[in-house]
This record gives sequence, structure tokens and C-alpha cells, in this order.
Amino acid sequence: MSAQAKAIEQDRPSAWTRQLRAAGYVLDRAVRVLDVIGLGWLASFIRLGAGDNPRDQLKNIWHQLGIPLMSIVLFLSLWGELAPKVHTSLGQIPGPAQVWAQAEVLWEDHLQQRQKAAAFYERQETRNAAILASDPGAKVKLRGYTGKPSYIDQIFTSLLTVFVGFLLATLVALPLGILCGLSATVNAAFNPLIQVFKPVSPLAWLPIVTMIVSALYVSDNPMFSKSFLNSAITVTLCSLWPTLINTSLGVASIDRDLINVGKVLRLAWLTKLFKLVLPSSLPLIFTGLRLSLGVGWMVLIAAEMLAQNPGLGKFVWDEFQNGSSDSLARIMVAVFTIGIIGFLLDRVMLTLQSLFTYTDQQ
Repeated sequence: MSAQAKAIEQDRPSAWTRQLRAAGYVLDRAVRVLDVIGLGWLASFIRLGAGDNPRDQLKNIWHQLGIPLMSIVLFLSLWGELAPKVHTSLGQIPGPAQVWAQAEVLWEDHLQQRQKAAAFYERQETRNAAILASDPGAKVKLRGYTGKPSYIDQIFTSLLTVFVGFLLATLVALPLGILCGLSATVNAAFNPLIQVFKPVSPLAWLPIVTMIVSALYVSDNPMFSKSFLNSAITVTLCSLWPTLINTSLGVASIDRDLINVGKVLRLAWLTKLFKLVLPSSLPLIFTGLRLSLGVGWMVLIAAEMLAQNPGLGKFVWDEFQNGSSDSLARIMVAVFTIGIIGFLLDRVMLTLQSLFTYTDQQ
């Protein structure tokens, strides 16, 4: 073997070195994902296990996990100490133990409702099988279970409602925001309307939406209930503005040299839009989407209360109207549920933002 070949062989990384580099790459990717979804403390544990600067990693774990846990424990302690001292028309303010107990009751009720539904469908199948056995040409009826929705069912109803409202808002806000950002004339035409309608409360929109839906949505076999549409459209009307405004700002603030390059290359309008405009404005667009989803989730509760659409808002209202000794604890279960789901929805949008914009902003 020549001296040059030996030098090349020596410079070539060994299989062990390549494996270490691959493991380091996977580790870095996993750490970045954990940082984005709000589990940075877990990423610090991974770095600590890999021997990456233990002192700094322990410091990060303390700031990202230790201090938040201490604040939560302090909050729960103060809550448990002060809650019994406050008396309301529904009794004492429930402490953490009472709220947790009602959360378990709601879960047990959900399991019981699922068992009742399963038993109902089993009886229906048995009855229909007997009818068909005696008369193969008979028409059997398939009925859905009409029992009361459980707390978990109402959570999923709320998620479906906010998803539909957010989707409609996005379909309206994105194209309009792009047009406003690309054209000063379009922006001047829509800006007064945006500024007028943006601060309007969902409590003002809901009666108008209810009347319009009742007048236009007439069907013998509707796909969605009117109360569901009332809530979803109200969410749309209140949540589209952050996406519209941020999209317009993002498109209007892109580097003008990119637009000039598109003109020089004589790119088609759609090509310029998808290759130049949207990639440059995606960070602000996702910021608007995150804000819109947060606004929509907040608006949803008030909309469901007034529209009486099954969901977390209606659950809170029904418990308030119920006035039992456990109602306040159940309302507080709903409050924590709303907050936790709102946090998770924001993290989902932040993760999507990091995937599409290659940023680590939080």
C-alpha cells in the first residue's frame, strides 16, 4: 500500500467513530424536539447521562424542573390552607383533595357510560340478529346511544368544536392576510373593517350567528347540530384576526430583494407565492396561528355556555346551575382541564412551527 493510501486510510473514520457521530446526531435531534415541546428538563437529563457538562445540566434541571415543582407545591399548599376559609353559596371553596376526588368521580362516570353504551349496542345487535333469523328480508333499525355525554365526551366535543372553528378561521385569514400583505390597496380597504370587528366579544357575535344559522341551516337530516355550528362559527369570528394580522405583517415585511428576484426571473404568481413569499413569512404566520388557537379556545367556553352546545362550557354552566355541594369542585376540575388543554394545544402549534420554520423560538 502506498504512503498516500495509508494516509487516506488513517484519516477515514472508524466504524466506532461513525456510530458515535450518528448517536450524537440522534441525541441532538431528540434534545431539540424535547426543548420545543416544553420538556427541556428531560433533555437536560439526557445530556447529563451522556456526560455533557454535568454542572450546567444540573443547573438547567433545577431551573426547568426544580423551581416549577416548588412553585406548584407552594400553590397547592396555599390553596389547601386558604380554601376552607372561604364560604360561598355552594359551600366552602374545595381544596386540592376535593377537586382530585371529583376528577376521579368524573372518570368513573365516563367508564360507566361506556359500559352502558356497549350494553345498549350489544342488546341491539342481539335483537336485530333475532329479527333477521326469523325473517331474513326484514329491515332492522340501527339506533345510536342517546345517554348523557360523560365529562370525557364533552372534552372531545369541545376539541372538535375549536378545531372546526380554527380551521374555518385559518381558511379565511390566510388568503386574506396574504392579499393584504402583498397589496397596499387591499390592506387599506380591509384595515378599517379589521380594526372595528377585531375587539368584538363572542357574547355579541353569538346572537347574530344563532339567528343566521337558524335561518339558513335547514335540513331534515343535518350533519351537525345548530348549537355546534353556533359555537364553531363564533370561534371562527373571534379567532381569525390574529392570523390575518400576523400573516399580513409577515408577507409585507419580507425582503424586497426576494420580490425583485421573482420579477427578474419572471416567476408565475403562484410560484412566487409558494417559493418566496410564504417561506419567508412562515414564522409570523405561525405566531398568528398560535394566537388564534389560544383565542379560539378561550372563546369556546363562553360560546358553549350560551349556545348550550355539549362541551366544557356547557358542563361548567350546568354544574353552576346544579348548585350541589360537589359542583364547585367539578367546575374547578373543568378550569384545570381547560388550562392544561390550552397549554397542550399551544405546544402542538409550537412543534409544528419548529418543523416548518426551522426555528427554536418558544
